[in-house]
Amino acid sequence: MKNDQKEKTPILEMRGITKRFPGVLANDNVDLELFPGEVLALLGENGAGKSTLMNVLAGLYRADSGTIRMKGEEIEIYSPKDAMKHGIGMIHQNFKLVQTMTVAENVILGLENEDFILDLKKVGNKIKDISSHYNLKVDPNAVIWQMSVGEQQRVEILKLIYRGAEVLILDEPTAVLTPQESRELNQIIKQMTGEGKSAIFITHKMDEVMEFSDWVRVLQKGKLVSVVRTKDTSPRELSKMMVGREVLFRVEKKPAQPGETVLKLENVTALNEKGIKALQNISLNLRRGEILGIAGVAGNGQRELTEVITGLHKVTEGKILVEDKDMTNKDPLEFINEGVSHIPSDRVAMGIVGDMSVAHNLAMKEYRKAPLTEYGILHPKRILAMAKKMITFFQIATPTPYTNVKFLSGGNIQKTILAREIGACASLLVAAYPARGLDVGATESVRKEMISERDNGKGVLLVSEDLDELMSVSDRIAVMNEGRIMGIVPADKADIESLGLMMAGVPQEELT
Repeated sequence: MKNDQKEKTPILEMRGITKRFPGVLANDNVDLELFPGEVLALLGENGAGKSTLMNVLAGLYRADSGTIRMKGEEIEIYSPKDAMKHGIGMIHQNFKLVQTMTVAENVILGLENEDFILDLKKVGNKIKDISSHYNLKVDPNAVIWQMSVGEQQRVEILKLIYRGAEVLILDEPTAVLTPQESRELNQIIKQMTGEGKSAIFITHKMDEVMEFSDWVRVLQKGKLVSVVRTKDTSPRELSKMMVGREVLFRVEKKPAQPGETVLKLENVTALNEKGIKALQNISLNLRRGEILGIAGVAGNGQRELTEVITGLHKVTEGKILVEDKDMTNKDPLEFINEGVSHIPSDRVAMGIVGDMSVAHNLAMKEYRKAPLTEYGILHPKRILAMAKKMITFFQIATPTPYTNVKFLSGGNIQKTILAREIGACASLLVAAYPARGLDVGATESVRKEMISERDNGKGVLLVSEDLDELMSVSDRIAVMNEGRIMGIVPADKADIESLGLMMAGVPQEELT
């Protein structure tokens, strides 16, 4: 651990930062200090103002009041370009990459100091040098859309290093990463801080706070409430600082009472966008009153599995049965009418309509039927009343039900999707990473909701990369590798080592 901050001069200071939005005081006179070679973790509940504060620093928002100093000099930041000129760069939860361009083209996009006639070979060589130095494993000629999420994040890091960033802001950097990719990211950050760079990261994962950071600052409803040295605190203490109460890290549940089969897959095969088999001869079943967890490293067919079960992806072979009804290659509306709900892995692209209100997003599953619609006529007052109940029950932090959902924090967008899908679920809930991006208190609530749905007689398919979550919430766990099921084990008999081996491609029968 580094020496006490008092012995150092801050590389970055934010003083008295205040930022208001209509109906919301997002940041209330917040101070922040960052020191050379250190990592600062920024914690807080969803909607506490973490991303807003960092967006002010990155030039996406303009503070209503307050000052920013870099290396002791007061600076003005009006845009991300201004921030980058001062050595400040941000990697957002939703990456800012042009999918149809190569890595090299994305890295130099918008730069003014490149040669008039671009020499992409020269750019590529520089990218290779940076990639090799930090073990980023990035091919400068690769096209973004063909890369995994973890690879795309490495491109974002490489882009900032290429542009000379000294302060890196990472917003939920491991929310979409596998455990292995998270460890790789940690090593990259440690190497960068060892060379004098500094980092601020927003996260809700307490183990990562303890492993990654030197200091922690906790925000609560826009105010700075705590500043602690990481080595002097614990996950339990930090959780209590965030939510104001003790948080249970394991959810209590009764033994499952499985009923009739609600979902059955028989030898299902499906292709991905490249025409390669993403699912290979998948067979599994899920009964009412149980939670089937799906484990695996990202990109091993989990997304395609959830999409074929909800009508968003076609299969080339096999059958999909929902309550004994053949739903193979039916359209999504038919799955909805069968009582199937879907919490997608990409909440922004697939889970919401950003330019619609929170109320209308909450009504998107139920608007076709009574009481929201009668004789083909929508009833706005009934939609509003339903939305208010759901906002209260799921604790969605929104100025009003009429606020466009795109203006909510990432965690509150996720809560909106959860509220809509759980509310509409009649038989099967397909949940892909439902707690991703949520604070510890909200994560606890989501896990309880999954168990509650199970206890209410629904079948729950839970996709997660958090093995602890799968073992505590699921009743059985199926492990995927390269589109195949490597094995299915009772959750109470599962162990991380065996699950990890199956995730790496070792069949269950070879482990005995």
